[in-house]
Amino acid sequence: MGGDLRRGGLPGGPDTAGTRPGAEPRPGGTPRIVGIVWGLLILNTLGSTGAKTIIPLPRSLIQMATMGALVAAFALALAVNLRLRLRASAFVFLLTLLLVLSVISSANLESGFGALFRCARLALFVGTLWLLSRWWDGGLTLVRHHIRMYFAVLGSVAAGLVVSPGAAMPELYGGRLVGALWPLTPPQIGQYAAVIIGLTVLLVLGRRTDRTSAAVVIVPSLVLLVLTHTRTATLGLLIGLTLAIGSLVLTSAAARRFFVWAVLCATVAAVALSSALQAWFLRGQSQENFSNLTGRAKVWDALLAAPRTSFEQLFGMGLGDKSFGGLPIDNSWLAVYQEQGLIGVALVAAIIIVLAGVALLRPPSLSRACAIFLISYCGIASYTEAGLGDASPYLLHLAVAASLLATPAAATHLSTPEVPRLPTPEAPRRHIPRWARRSEVT
Repeated sequence: MGGDLRRGGLPGGPDTAGTRPGAEPRPGGTPRIVGIVWGLLILNTLGSTGAKTIIPLPRSLIQMATMGALVAAFALALAVNLRLRLRASAFVFLLTLLLVLSVISSANLESGFGALFRCARLALFVGTLWLLSRWWDGGLTLVRHHIRMYFAVLGSVAAGLVVSPGAAMPELYGGRLVGALWPLTPPQIGQYAAVIIGLTVLLVLGRRTDRTSAAVVIVPSLVLLVLTHTRTATLGLLIGLTLAIGSLVLTSAAARRFFVWAVLCATVAAVALSSALQAWFLRGQSQENFSNLTGRAKVWDALLAAPRTSFEQLFGMGLGDKSFGGLPIDNSWLAVYQEQGLIGVALVAAIIIVLAGVALLRPPSLSRACAIFLISYCGIASYTEAGLGDASPYLLHLAVAASLLATPAAATHLSTPEVPRLPTPEAPRRHIPRWARRSEVT
């Protein structure tokens, strides 16, 4: 197998669907600049708050870098798609409706001028996704970009751990792994690690990469995930992989073997390491603190009990910093309700339902399995993490799922039209006299 996640190639040749038997031809492939644009979008969604870094970075400088990355991503996407060739996408269309709703809810400036700034950011984010939708054809190219970019982010986390273990695992976060070079929180690191582990496992089962390249990604990412003690990311990884591999069981012998071995290993680990797993899962918290989800339930109850006008219930209070009373909301649905109202909750629910419905209607395939994993992970993480209503890594995960569920464009639209050939005129026949023909016979 010739696939290598580090180089991004597929087994047996370049990363184009036309190189595989029975696939739709894509002579031009996906431009490399699309990978650069995707990396800039990921940089923009890393955020500017988190743990203290080894070298103190002013928040204004980080915000300038992240916003500059988004502007650059939009400009590059526009440059590579000057003719504005867009593909119909229910996912991006619903995001556009969510953007319009965000502008309406933020127009009264109840959340300050920062709400309009966040609307402008969301507009650039959605616009960039529209420009990239031209290359959404059900292929795995965007999956490989996703893995490589987040693996690079995890590389910076690992480098910070090596350089300064004390800064990378501070007591402020209970000894959990944080970003020491870039301000990343444990849930962020756990999310990135879980997503690329799940996608890489699926690529191995689908024989789209070799085991050595996959081990280079999976092993260090799994170590970082364990060091973050992130329960949501771990549950999302396990449940998402179970659903994704389950969608392949009937058509893939490798998926069946992996599923059986995974069940056996999980059973043995649950019996032999039950006390260690329980200690890791509880993270030294009391039963009361664990039952109210580390204080999240108190914030949620206060948010739901707060008085609201009819307009605020329907449209929300405008895009904010996903907090209530100075405390993080840490729930995508309540954060959307706070900022975009019940209409926003309905739009976000429509995004999840549409993607999940399309995935269920698709025939079994590796692309469908990867999409099911990403949709499942985002659905599970939405209970304890915010981000489905604004530019965030979760929307990027769902964008990858939407690209995997897109049907390939017709070959006539992707191939270069042939120039019709004019018929070649026949040479005029010469008249041969009868006596000359008679002499040739004799």
